[in-house]
Amino acid sequence: MCKINNYINRRANVGAIIALDIVMNRSDLIARLALLHPQLQIKDAELGTKVIIDALSSTLLKGGRVEVRGFGSFFLNYRSPRQGRNPRTGGKVHVPAKYVPRFKAGKELRERVELD
Repeated sequence: MCKINNYINRRANVGAIIALDIVMNRSDLIARLALLHPQLQIKDAELGTKVIIDALSSTLLKGGRVEVRGFGSFFLNYRSPRQGRNPRTGGKVHVPAKYVPRFKAGKELRERVELD
């Protein structure tokens, strides 16, 4: 328990309120995993988190879609090229086409959020 608290103190955002679950970043997720599963050491929770995030990222980089039943899906959304505006000068700027990552919450997650 002491190791987990030290980890939280070292890695957590100063402005994050971990106890109230208002903000959760990668470090908070690792600490939560270690707290909820005492058989896991912090290194194990950190490695598991890294592997999952790397798998999500690499699948999206290949143009794939990641779907976690009950949670949601991650996918790439295509944005067409367009004419933008420079806010400082007001001049027209060409914005090239690009892909942006998107997340769509699953039915189960949406229902859980509505109840809370």
